[in-house]
Amino acid sequence: MTEAVKQIAMMLLIIGGGGAFRQVLVDGGVSKFIGDLFSQSNISPIIIAWLITALLRVSLGSSTVASITAASLVASIVKNTGADPVLIVLAIGAGSVFADHVNDAGFWMIKEYFGLSLKETFLSWTTLTSVIAVSGLLSILVVSNFV
Repeated sequence: MTEAVKQIAMMLLIIGGGGAFRQVLVDGGVSKFIGDLFSQSNISPIIIAWLITALLRVSLGSSTVASITAASLVASIVKNTGADPVLIVLAIGAGSVFADHVNDAGFWMIKEYFGLSLKETFLSWTTLTSVIAVSGLLSILVVSNFV
């Protein structure tokens, strides 16, 4: 059991730390602040949701934690603007894959499994995840014109 836990301990610490950070943001009233901040904004709620999630993803590293945190932070924006919750969920999903880099376990798994250098992983994997996230956002914005 010790050997198995050693292999996943760092990932568990990263996810646990990210989850704790999420709770600090929620308990500290950041969700209400963000809702109030963007309630008077002319920026699309879809872009706001994507941007918040992408920023959390880059800072926290975990897609799961970024998604959960962003969902709690933008909930008040959805209520205030009447935005389509389905499109907001899609935007959060797209933002959660943005710019995978060194603070995410997936980055290191790709690097090691494919025998890439750090630079090669940034140039391939981080670029790919960024393109996927931006493409997802653009697709959602196009669909929002028809829904």
